[in-house]
Amino acid sequence: MKYNYSLIALLFAFLSLSAQDFNKDRNLWQNFTYDMGNVFKGVGYTYTRPLSWQSEDFLKLGAVAATTGGLYIFDDNIRNTFLSHKEDVPNVLLEYGWYAGSPQNNYAATGAVYLTGLFTKNEKLRRTGVLLISSATATGLLQQITKSATGRARPGTEFGKNHFRPFGGDKAYRSFPSGHAVLTFTNAHVIAKQFKSWWVKAPIYAIGVIPGLSRIYEDAHWASDVFLSWALSYFVVESLDIYLDKKYDKKYNDRPSERSNAELNLTFGGNTLGFVLTF
Repeated sequence: MKYNYSLIALLFAFLSLSAQDFNKDRNLWQNFTYDMGNVFKGVGYTYTRPLSWQSEDFLKLGAVAATTGGLYIFDDNIRNTFLSHKEDVPNVLLEYGWYAGSPQNNYAATGAVYLTGLFTKNEKLRRTGVLLISSATATGLLQQITKSATGRARPGTEFGKNHFRPFGGDKAYRSFPSGHAVLTFTNAHVIAKQFKSWWVKAPIYAIGVIPGLSRIYEDAHWASDVFLSWALSYFVVESLDIYLDKKYDKKYNDRPSERSNAELNLTFGGNTLGFVLTF
């Protein structure tokens, strides 16, 4: 079970990528150091990207903030709804959510994708690996800092959704946002970009949201935590993709200028909670 996510990541990546000519001007080590340099430079680029945002970007930020705020209002109701039918959820999904979102399993999967591209001289797969690693690094570091700074109490503590202890340090106060949701949706968004067909993309995104939902069932995170995690993953991947366009000639789908218009939104009302993927 622990390695299923690695297999899924490799499978989706390989299905869409054809072998490409390796950069003949650099040897294996030079390509490796070039890629790792792009990982760290890409993370820096992502953190400074808001300085060049346009009005459209701030509108998206506003929509995310409004949705997160709306979910915050209904966090208690959503939690109660999830817990009321937790026994109906197959245990395999809850276990998958835990293992897939664990950092060690995540980096095992992303590292496997990158190293496969490096050693098989597949530039598209290599670039995909760089995007996976840099996205996981950027989102992982950001969510860790945010968790500590906000110090939001996990729902399982029974302190309530409004209880915060900034820089509290205790695991009980590291609910906002969800690390499992961040890492798995980051991978899902990167992998989905390898495909043109939404008949393929949609199941990948569905797999990517399972860990986040499982964390609500496990009473480890609030719904607002999970949604913000998904939004964070989406924006980080999109930013890094722009940066890597400048660094690599080859890209998935052979369409370097293509941008995803996908949007993931949560819907809530009464005793229901769902998500809508529009494209």
